[in-house]
Amino acid sequence: MNTRTIRLRMLLVLPVAAGAAVALAACGSPSSPSAASSAGGGSSPAAAAALSVKTAEIGSATLLTNAKGFTLYAFSPDTSTTSKCVGSCAQIWPPVQGPVTAAGVKGTFGTIKRADGATQATYDGHPLYTYVGDTAPGQTKGNGIKGLWSDVPASGSAVSAGGSSSGSGGGY
Repeated sequence: MNTRTIRLRMLLVLPVAAGAAVALAACGSPSSPSAASSAGGGSSPAAAAALSVKTAEIGSATLLTNAKGFTLYAFSPDTSTTSKCVGSCAQIWPPVQGPVTAAGVKGTFGTIKRADGATQATYDGHPLYTYVGDTAPGQTKGNGIKGLWSDVPASGSAVSAGGSSSGSGGGY
């Protein structure tokens, strides 16, 4: 190949590579359609069926779960009006889309508006999430991660960092 051919190929490849880079960067953006869709029912099993909340006995605790039995979590840096889990965090910890329904659960359910415009469910003022590391109902692998994530007890009591059961896991 001569130098002219190599330069011509580079001119053709660079715009395609730049477009791919822009598309990949948009995937991690909190305002991208893929991040917004993960807010309520992304492709992970834990995010599925998030519009209905129920309780389940997991370990020695009664915890909130989505309709498919995946544990719901709270993030301690959040406030009652703001989710601090955005971007790549929200891909690992998909926000539970609100509003939700829950029969027989003590406590108050509500919603907040996320930075990306999506509506997120709350419980007793805590925005709710699932965790992609939970691959089957009844798991609490996200509980206690970095001391910031806790499973949510159905008692109506305050959520504390570390939660109510002994989950294990690593990550975000």
